Amino acid sequence: MTTPPAATAAPSSVLPASRASRLLHPDPTVRRLARITLLNTLGSGLSLSVGVLFFTRYLGLSAAQLGLALTAAGLCGVLASVPAGRAADRWGSRPVLVALVALTGLGTAGYTAVGGYPAFVALACLVAAADRGAAAVRNALYAEVLPADKRVAGRAYLRVVTNVGLCLGTGVGAIALQVDSRPGYLAAILADAASYLVAAVLFHRLPVPGRAGGADEAGGAGGAGGDRGAARSGRERNPALRDGPFLLVTALSSVLGLQFAMLEVGVPLWIVQQTDAPRITVAATLVVNTVLVIAFQVRATRGTEHPAAAARACGRAGLLLAASCLVIALAHGAPAALAAVVVLAGVALQAVGEVLGQAGAWALSYDLAGERAHGAYQGVFNAGTAAALMIGPAVVSTAVVGHGLIGWAALGALLAGAGLAMGPAVRWAGRRGEAVPS
Repeated sequence: MTTPPAATAAPSSVLPASRASRLLHPDPTVRRLARITLLNTLGSGLSLSVGVLFFTRYLGLSAAQLGLALTAAGLCGVLASVPAGRAADRWGSRPVLVALVALTGLGTAGYTAVGGYPAFVALACLVAAADRGAAAVRNALYAEVLPADKRVAGRAYLRVVTNVGLCLGTGVGAIALQVDSRPGYLAAILADAASYLVAAVLFHRLPVPGRAGGADEAGGAGGAGGDRGAARSGRERNPALRDGPFLLVTALSSVLGLQFAMLEVGVPLWIVQQTDAPRITVAATLVVNTVLVIAFQVRATRGTEHPAAAARACGRAGLLLAASCLVIALAHGAPAALAAVVVLAGVALQAVGEVLGQAGAWALSYDLAGERAHGAYQGVFNAGTAAALMIGPAVVSTAVVGHGLIGWAALGALLAGAGLAMGPAVRWAGRRGEAVPS
């Protein structure tokens, strides 16, 4: 995040004196979180590489069975986010996160021993619920261990580390794919499970600053319709669910989240089914996106210090994503080489919109919650994200790819509208009593 020039002078220990100092975050807490993130995402990359083949070839699931199980698991992930956030406010983010991360690891290990389709579905739902719940609680933990003015930049740095870890893990997973044996797939999945268990231990050791009044007290210091006892008992209603502006921001951010399905599902289908671009372009789009996110995610957080500025970043993101949709659509009917270039240009626009949108959404998810029940607010916000991840592939594959330019234009209009609507939503929050600087 940026501040006026007079306030931007960094301590001498923070100034980049070498390539290493530029890569390592100056905050020791962020560095610890980065090590945990890198370890965990290395394992996730391994599992993502081999999971589908392991489930279909060695567990004997059909594509339809796997799709149904993953849809059910996605729904469980959506439903788990809110109660997980509330649990973090009641019992503390760190112990709840440790429990959920450990449960995810144990569930992941269970894939290697599961027998029968009903057991697989139940296990997939358990793993998804624990994983998405952990994501909500992890974001609440960031609010506890990082200063308010460093949270968004810290999350951006961790997102870069996530991309690096996934890339490295996927590369190692390619070895298991090449070997193509049951022991190799089992080893990859067990390595992922181990990464969760080690991460749980490291989270347990992470210092968490004490808060006056304890974890429960932190949830009640004001808020949109909240009271001082809001986080003190599970019997009270979730304050985030009564915060209209926050719910609207969550919904708009979820719409912007359709961009991930656009990149991961829509673009590959479009390339293969509707353009003459070489199939290798599919891999190239992921490379372009990953490189740009790694290069610009931290930089994109600058200028999102205040809710109004964060809303403007989301507005710009929506416009860039809309432009991306239109550019990608233009690849239809173009010669092979030109089609590939056009698609990659569209994905580059998408990546810039992605980093801006993520930075703005993160800032709003914290700023509109204030120093209140971060678990409850992050739980609701994460539920919106999980919902977008669940329904996005179906929306993009059925409503966009099959309708050509009209489908892409409709998606672009939806993304642009969601981004531009962030401004009025934040102004509504200001009228509801939140101090929203302009």
